[in-house]
Amino acid sequence: MIDVVIVGAGPNGLLLAIELALAGVRPVVCERLSAPTTEQRANGLVGQVVRMLDRRGLHHRLVDDPAPPQPAPGFVFGALPLDLRAVPDNPLHLIEVPQAHLERVLAERVAELGVQVRRGHEVTGLTPGADDVQVAFSDGTTLRCRYLVGADGGHSIVRRLAGIGFPGVSTDRTVSRTAQVSLPAELIDASTGGLAIPGYGTVAPFRHTRTERGLIAWAPFTGRPAGLSTIEWPDARQVDGPLTLAELRASVARVLGVDVPIGPPAGPGPHLLRRLVGGNTRLAERYRAGRVLLLGDAAHVHSAIGGPGLNLGLQDAVNLGWKLAGQLHGWAPDGLLDSYEAERRPVARRVTMSTQAQSALIAPGSDVTALRVLLGELLSRPENAAHVAALLAGADIRYETGTPGGPLVGRWAPDLVWHTDAGPVRLAGLTRTARALLLDPTGELAEVAGPWRDRVDVVTGRFALDTAAADAPGDGTSTALLLRPDCYVAWQSTRDDADRDGLRAALTRWFGPPRADRS
Repeated sequence: MIDVVIVGAGPNGLLLAIELALAGVRPVVCERLSAPTTEQRANGLVGQVVRMLDRRGLHHRLVDDPAPPQPAPGFVFGALPLDLRAVPDNPLHLIEVPQAHLERVLAERVAELGVQVRRGHEVTGLTPGADDVQVAFSDGTTLRCRYLVGADGGHSIVRRLAGIGFPGVSTDRTVSRTAQVSLPAELIDASTGGLAIPGYGTVAPFRHTRTERGLIAWAPFTGRPAGLSTIEWPDARQVDGPLTLAELRASVARVLGVDVPIGPPAGPGPHLLRRLVGGNTRLAERYRAGRVLLLGDAAHVHSAIGGPGLNLGLQDAVNLGWKLAGQLHGWAPDGLLDSYEAERRPVARRVTMSTQAQSALIAPGSDVTALRVLLGELLSRPENAAHVAALLAGADIRYETGTPGGPLVGRWAPDLVWHTDAGPVRLAGLTRTARALLLDPTGELAEVAGPWRDRVDVVTGRFALDTAAADAPGDGTSTALLLRPDCYVAWQSTRDDADRDGLRAALTRWFGPPRADRS
């Protein structure tokens, strides 16, 4: 019997397969498509997931650069500029990477780890049992597994067959049009990449520009055709048939009030031409039904504004992977697997709040314009920009750990340098195995963690004293940290006599009882 069957070979399913394989579990990934899709989807990664992929050694593969990721100097919120240059410890990271390239990199890592991906396997039924799930496929074959994970998107067949509700809101108020295009060179600012439109003004690159008539976004990607998008609020019943460049050009003219010559992109296709009417904001009633779990878009769908989708789904995968592996290996404490939903579903609810708020801010109307003026004034203050940046990045999450500790407990571990006898190493260099990690500056805690050494790595050293991070732990020399495999802090020393007892409690809380035969 297979331990885990993952349905869906998109980014979320592939990253979960990587996390499970690193934890010593060999899943099987089943995908209904016979080959990777050529459809243009997401164009980049936004948020904390950029640093999470760095901590698994995948960032440099995506961008072909060994340097660590750097925060973005600015972004947008509801088509309002978000200046992050004055934000201390700016948490918002961006990388421009097409989803197809992301999937290729993840698939390569999956293959390196020996995980099997079975394409052309469309799920048609599932039969849950007390100790297993039997999955039926369209070719007549079946698989038995101990756990089934649906990573098969917003129209998830796994979610439907498991009987998990997907309540939410559907709207048909908007029509969005997106295409890969070419524009005359004289309209493109060579220094910024933005558009200088006679009769209108500037359309900044990689930003949403709102007018009273709609929204426009211009994306001059490197090494691939540029993208142009609009959003309008007409009667959706007036729209039918496939999108054409002429229709997009007419939409741009309505949004900007001037005509812009749009042509097809150079090079072989297929090129993106996509129209979407309305949208959905939905959240699964639960993330687990017995031995069936949901991941990514199968558990939540929302507007793409702000680019939160992959950040949310990929971090779901990192949260679920080690917990499911612990359940399969037999050391998971009671409730560990259920903590996946308890931790990640509120995060999805917060993301949907953010996307709904941003969608309201781009709507037409003088009242919305007035609201934007006020919010723009608030966002010009660094403390407010920092709050919104943390929301967009997913860096404002704090899980309830159930164990006492310092100010970092329950938060994602900051990017710090750890000095060992072999020299300095970034935290990202210590977390590529996806194991729990005890950073021990005294060398005295290895004995305490000994009974958990099959689940927890111990590294002796000290934090860099010259770190500029505002959330650097303690004085940089004597503070110990216990990190979960998803890089959230499970325990932080407080330099009192209860430190060892607190560490044992945290180890037991997250990694089960100690093994008497290990020291």
